[in-house]
Parts: sequence; C-alpha cells; structure tokens
Amino acid sequence: MQAEVDRWIGQFEEGYWHPLSMLARLTEEVGELAREVNHRFGEKPKKPGEPSGDLALELADILFIIVCYANSLNIDLEEAFRRMMDKYRRRDGSRWTRKDGN
Repeated sequence: MQAEVDRWIGQFEEGYWHPLSMLARLTEEVGELAREVNHRFGEKPKKPGEPSGDLALELADILFIIVCYANSLNIDLEEAFRRMMDKYRRRDGSRWTRKDGN
C-alpha cells in the first residue's frame, strides 16, 4: 500500500501535505465515517433523499491518509503494525475471554 500511494502522490508537484494539514484531513475523514456510522447505528437518521454511504470506502479513505502520513514521515507501517500487535499481545493477551475457553 505504501509504495502504491507513494507512486500516486509522486506524480504531483505538490507531493505530500504538511503533517498538520494531513491531520486535519484525517480528522475530516474520521468525521465522515462517524456520520455514516451514526446514520446506520445511532440516533441520527439520514435526511430524506440522502444517499447511503459506503462504510468500507470511508475506512479506506482514512487508511489512505494514514499511509500518506506514514510515507511523508518515512515510517514503515508494516513494521509499526508488527510492533503494535506485539504490544497488544503482551498487554492484552489475557485480558479477554478467548473463544476456545483458554
């Protein structure tokens, strides 16, 4: 994903946005996801005639911005993901009830 996004962004003179601009963009995208989740599962119904949103696409929009953020800061997301999963395994491995009963 990181290489594909980098190829996409690399074709434009502007390149990656500054970190604060990307954070603002990430916040916008999370807001769009929140709006759709609220319409589907929350108290706020859609306006009459308002089309249904696509939760998968909203999540993918967030993922795109996160990949842009990582690329712009030279962060290897695959390595960061492995480290994060190790952290969760150590910290939360016995916190929840396992489906196999152990």
